[in-house]
Amino acid sequence: MGLPQGHPHLGLQVLLTALNCLRPSLSLELVPYMPQITAWDLEGKVTATTFSLEQPRCVFDEHASTSDTVWLVVAFSNASRGFQNPETLANIPAFPRLLTDGHYMTLPLSLDRLPCDDLTVGSGGIPVLRVGHDHSCHQQPFCNPPLPGPGPYCVKFLLMDTRGSPKAETKWSDPITLHQGKTPGSIDTWPGRRSGGMIVITSILSSLTGLLLLAFLAASTARFSSLWWPQEAPEQLRIGSFMGKRYMTHHIPPSEAATLPVGCEPGLDPLPSLSP
Repeated sequence: MGLPQGHPHLGLQVLLTALNCLRPSLSLELVPYMPQITAWDLEGKVTATTFSLEQPRCVFDEHASTSDTVWLVVAFSNASRGFQNPETLANIPAFPRLLTDGHYMTLPLSLDRLPCDDLTVGSGGIPVLRVGHDHSCHQQPFCNPPLPGPGPYCVKFLLMDTRGSPKAETKWSDPITLHQGKTPGSIDTWPGRRSGGMIVITSILSSLTGLLLLAFLAASTARFSSLWWPQEAPEQLRIGSFMGKRYMTHHIPPSEAATLPVGCEPGLDPLPSLSP
């Protein structure tokens, strides 16, 4: 038994259909570029809810046209292998898919926003992509809200045309773990586990504090001692040695005392005469 005459044409159609399905994957270019945290000296390059990436400048120039768009794919590190590139704009996963499927796409950029300029020339700002930076993002299709946990996360860039078909992609980044604050109960406050330098600094500061306290007490004692123990009064003001002044009146002339001979003071007996 053999196949009917029309079957070879049917098999050819099936083969063409399979090739059409595989064409996006076979034609997708892998660019030898790996996303990474920016090398600029910035505060908060990685926080508890965000991280800053280098912009993919000049990465897709050989594969892109002016109407293409560069997307950022964010996934948990254990879910990055299972990510399937979308084939249409309707299939682009939004942020809520991160909690269910472990991945989402965000930050669409046109190529005119990723020029191949010298970053040291001009004052156009520091070229970074801050993932999780949009705190006011609510119910938007391609939101960039704060990340929900420490991760770790992996990211890659995907170049797509106007229909949403992928044209080129980069490698997945290394896992990126966000910073996490410590709970008060997990902070070790036992001094025995401190370093020797920290103990020396603490001892010096304690000694200086003690010296400053002693100096303050000495200054306070010297300042207020005069209030409790006044100085000794001058000699002419002491009790028993008060020296008054004699006041002369001007309207009453002083009375002159009568000059009495010696021995005739009132109240005294006259002296006996020695004459015969």
